[in-house]
Amino acid sequence: MREFKKMADEKLQKVLARSGYGSRREMERWIEAGRIQVNNGQATLGDRIRKGDMVLVDGAEAKLVFEREADRRVLLYNKPLGEVCTRSDPEGRPTVFDRLPPLKSGRWIAVGRLDINTSGLLLFTNDGELANQLMHPSSQIDREYAVRVLGDIDEALLERLKEGVLLDDGMARFTDVQFFNGEGANRWYHCVVMEGRNREVRRLWESQGVTVSRLKRVRFGPVFLPSDVKVGTWREVNQKEVKLLGNEVGLKAKRPPRVTQAEKKAQERRFKRQRVRQDVSPKRG
Repeated sequence: MREFKKMADEKLQKVLARSGYGSRREMERWIEAGRIQVNNGQATLGDRIRKGDMVLVDGAEAKLVFEREADRRVLLYNKPLGEVCTRSDPEGRPTVFDRLPPLKSGRWIAVGRLDINTSGLLLFTNDGELANQLMHPSSQIDREYAVRVLGDIDEALLERLKEGVLLDDGMARFTDVQFFNGEGANRWYHCVVMEGRNREVRRLWESQGVTVSRLKRVRFGPVFLPSDVKVGTWREVNQKEVKLLGNEVGLKAKRPPRVTQAEKKAQERRFKRQRVRQDVSPKRG
């Protein structure tokens, strides 16, 4: 057993996921594929690391975020049509990552995907474990979409969509579907699915001979797309909503970092300097 294992405090794949390299399961696959090295040795599943260990990802030194240093952050983004959910696109198309704010460490992970012709709410987080849990089918996170459809729609059709339809990749259904507003060629419905399968919403409507002309995600679990977040812009989710997302998938809220004695003393020195400046500053009267 290598020395870094004895002094370990966190699982390697968990630290890599938190640092933004991907989900925990993806990191496990990278380890098995031999893409990760620790302290000049090949990493194996089960390895644990601590701060100070050298970790290489594909030969490059990894910038790691350990639990004590990590703040769980979430962005909501109003995705426009025409953007793809990849970090770079060989065809040169704009990506959903182009407008996001930079991180000091780690990177943003998209929570699921929206296809190029779908707009609306897309979540990003710097916590790979949170992203993995939110995307996993077992978490049963509901996603709500506003959809504009063309075709003959009656109550029987809506009931079939709620009861379930056999698609190429298995049974699928809306857990809820309701008429929202509009008439003629501008009828809007809101529908809810519990999975993130590829083009699932479009395929469900198309299975009934209905054409989808617009599709926009408006909710992911407890997070709604705010009306004041314009297309192509983002907003950081407040900590109350971050906690709600964590609760949805059974992740505990992060505890604030413990303040060390050295940090306490430095803080006291800053307070003393501030009081001195206040005492000697000229009084206005």
